Amino acid sequence: MVVIAHLSDIHIDAEDRSAGRTARVVAYLNGLPTPPAAVLITGDIADHGTEDEYERVRALVKLPVPVLWAPGNHDDRGPYRKVLDDDDGDGPINRAHEIDGVLILMADSSIPGRNDGLLDDETLAWLDARLTERPDLPALIAFHHPPVVLGIPFVDNIRQFEEERLAALVDRHPQVVALLCGHAHTPAATMFAGRPLLAAPGVVSTTTMPFEGDAIVDLRLPPMIAFHLLDDDRRLTTHYRVIP
Repeated sequence: MVVIAHLSDIHIDAEDRSAGRTARVVAYLNGLPTPPAAVLITGDIADHGTEDEYERVRALVKLPVPVLWAPGNHDDRGPYRKVLDDDDGDGPINRAHEIDGVLILMADSSIPGRNDGLLDDETLAWLDARLTERPDLPALIAFHHPPVVLGIPFVDNIRQFEEERLAALVDRHPQVVALLCGHAHTPAATMFAGRPLLAAPGVVSTTTMPFEGDAIVDLRLPPMIAFHLLDDDRRLTTHYRVIP
C-alpha cells in the first residue's frame, strides 16, 4: 500500500499565523513513525507570490520524503519557478513523478492574473502524453482548482472551467485512479468523470458552507490534511486528519 499525504492552501506570507500553522503540519508529518511516500501541496503556496514568501516556504517545509508542488491562483510562476522549481520560463508548471509505482501528475490549473482556473491546451497535451507513456502505472492527477461545483458559492465562482476537456482525457486513460485538488479550503469528496475527486482541506483557514452562516472562512478551526491510501488493487481510500 502506498500512502500519500496531501495538503493545500498554506498561503505563506510575512505574518506568523500562516507560517505557524504550516509548521504544525510539518512537525506532525515529521513525527509520524512511518512517513508517507510523498507529500503533495496543491497550490496557493505563497499568499502574494513573492520571492520572499517562497524562500520562507523552503525554510518551513523540510521533510524526509519528496514534496510535490502545484501552483494556485495566489502563486506567481516567475518567483515560484526561481525558488521552488529551479527553472525558468513563463508557461504552465507541469511535473510528472513516479513514486513507489504510482504516476503522480502535478498539473498547473492557474491562469496568471486571475482567480479562476483552467487546464490549457499545453497542459492537457502534457497530461495525455505522460499517461500514454505509462499505461501500466496507476495514476493520480493533482491540480489546484476543482473542476466541479462543490456547493460553496465563493469557491464555485472561481473553480476550474472547461472541465469537459479534462473529463474526455480521463475517459481515455483508465489507469487514472483519482483526481486531487485544493482551492476549496475544506475537505470534500465527490466524483468527476467516473473517478473520485478529492479536495484537501486548507491549512491556513477553513471555508464555511452556506448553511453554516454568512462568513466565507472560519479562522478558528485548526489546520487539516488528507492521507490517500492506494492498495495493490488500485483502490483509493482517503482519511482526513486534524492537526491540533
